[in-house]
Amino acid sequence: MTEHSTPAELDDTALRIRVGIGGWNFEPWRNNFYPIDLPHRLELEYASRRVTAIEINSTYYGVQKPSTFAKWRDTTPDGFMFSLKASRYATNRRVLAEAGDSITRFVDSGIAELGDKLGPIVWQFAPTKQFDAKDFEAFLALLPEKTGGLALRHVVDVRHDSFLTPAFLTLARQYKVATVFTDSEEFPSFADLTSDFVYARLMCSSLQNAAGYTPQALDSWAQRARMWAEGDEPRDLPVIEQTTPHTKPRDVFVYFINGAKEKAPAAAGALMARLGFTPLELPSHILK
Repeated sequence: MTEHSTPAELDDTALRIRVGIGGWNFEPWRNNFYPIDLPHRLELEYASRRVTAIEINSTYYGVQKPSTFAKWRDTTPDGFMFSLKASRYATNRRVLAEAGDSITRFVDSGIAELGDKLGPIVWQFAPTKQFDAKDFEAFLALLPEKTGGLALRHVVDVRHDSFLTPAFLTLARQYKVATVFTDSEEFPSFADLTSDFVYARLMCSSLQNAAGYTPQALDSWAQRARMWAEGDEPRDLPVIEQTTPHTKPRDVFVYFINGAKEKAPAAAGALMARLGFTPLELPSHILK
């Protein structure tokens, strides 16, 4: 049982769903999400008791120390998970087949210190990166299955329309890599599933809505998340190809990212409430 709920509120389906935000240091969240006088050093401790996962962006720009991953692990409650955006030096290159050293450097940087709080690794590609089946397969073949004894889950975030082809889905399924579903008008949006977990980045929050998305939209996302977790697939999202629905339960990761980022914590909290989650009690030293 996750610490983010009471036994009466959560069922097995909800327990497979994690809802989160991107990072935890964002000035507009002060006196909005965080208490105005909360010390910056306590922001992760606070945020991890209001959402069940966080996608870390800093790992995209630079290598973190093993001690940093260990600190993040120890600061957060049991059941919490981090998704890590992998190094840009692995994905922002002309020839992906040559990314081996960068991939190894990232995977061996100490991410295993997160232990069971290590969630999916997100390999994000530039909007200009086009699909080249041979080169992309070479990249997927480089992704390791484990590090430090931990099984790794990989997800690719592709942002060019050339990836909207069944050939891309075939490769992702062959290598058991998930594809990001992006709720965005700026990037390709497709909900085809290629692995045993789902990764959704919701990027259309608006300042006009108290929780970023309308109540009706949040109701729909709660329903879709539950369908994914149960092994079904929503019928109202765009796909590249029609397939027979998976029937086994899945882990689901839903992140409110970008858009009106000020609203991300409110959106995450509203979605979690619809799934039956209640916030954790805050430690006494945060309430002082």
